[in-house]
Amino acid sequence: MNFIFDYVHNINRIADSNPGIIRLSMDAKAVIKVGPFSRGGYNRYGLRACDHDFQPDTLLKLFGIFIPATDEPFFYFTESHITADFIVDALEQLWPTLKEKYDPHTLVLNLDNGPENSSRRSQFMNRLVTFSQKNSVSISLAYYPPYHSKYNPVERVWGRLEQHWNGELLDKVEKILGLARTMTWKGWRPVVTFVEKTYKKGVSLTKQAMQIIENQIFRIKGIEQWAVDIPFYSD
Repeated sequence: MNFIFDYVHNINRIADSNPGIIRLSMDAKAVIKVGPFSRGGYNRYGLRACDHDFQPDTLLKLFGIFIPATDEPFFYFTESHITADFIVDALEQLWPTLKEKYDPHTLVLNLDNGPENSSRRSQFMNRLVTFSQKNSVSISLAYYPPYHSKYNPVERVWGRLEQHWNGELLDKVEKILGLARTMTWKGWRPVVTFVEKTYKKGVSLTKQAMQIIENQIFRIKGIEQWAVDIPFYSD
């Protein structure tokens, strides 16, 4: 596992020192239960709240993309599922901003190898290969090894968000979005997007289709699951 961590540390260092490479730290936050809930049963205004979660009004999921080199956070909320398609759609939405501000030839993605963004997740790899060719950009996946996801920079942003809304009643989706927009991280306020699209779990490729994807990517020998390059092929 030390070899994996050393690889991630090295590729992160290269990315952060090269203006042609942008590193993105990506991860989902724990599910947010929307309702009149508060730790201990009270909020910062002294109003009585439920001290048990019971049945929430809805479940809100939050996916973040963070640029460590510039400390810019981008939040994507949904009441649907954070799937492989959701993740790459968020990246697609952010791409025009990245292209205009940085014009990178390579993206380095820091991830935690969860079930929806694993390098073995056929739909995730399929979407990333398509993204690479469509947007003329190479992609390097640099996964943190097990029990090391806390080193993924976006995790620090989640900690700041928890501090920001600690003591608030997260009882309305609109209130949660508003609180997220007023958080600050090193002078930046997050760009907050509420995604209304419904995402279906379980989308996958056949083994034959996945083999075509495998032929277009490079897995780093010895850490094949944790380090993957997706080169952009120009005509």
